[in-house]
Amino acid sequence: MDFNTKNLNLYLLKNLPSAYICGVRVYALTDAYCTVRVKHKWFNQNPFRSMYFAVQNMGAELTTGVLVMKAIKESNKKVSMLVLNQKSQFTKKATGVITFKCEEGLQIAEKVNEALQSKEGISFWVRSEGFDEKGDKVGIYDFEWTLKAK
Repeated sequence: MDFNTKNLNLYLLKNLPSAYICGVRVYALTDAYCTVRVKHKWFNQNPFRSMYFAVQNMGAELTTGVLVMKAIKESNKKVSMLVLNQKSQFTKKATGVITFKCEEGLQIAEKVNEALQSKEGISFWVRSEGFDEKGDKVGIYDFEWTLKAK
């Protein structure tokens, strides 16, 4: 698969249908960052009329996971990947279009190379942040990824 927004959104439809149905979409991707957007709608809201925390976590996790997948693909090696831990801090009610961004793509690529050189699995933390349409931060999402060369 070529790593572009169209193919990644088709990947979501096929492999992560709950995220796709909730409106999670990859918006931008480079070697350095990944951006995902989700529009707050009736379907993905909580009883307080803001975006449900699980939908926010799906969007944030995808920004980090896409960068891990991209780095693994570019290595031309087989590496298993899995989220081991996750922490979230919600700083503002998430309404409207929420944009999640992880800017740690270059560091993630280094970690993939480290995993390929290691006989053991490695783990590392990466961060994604979510912003509303006004640019206000709605959340901070940290994910601990584990990688192991096959």
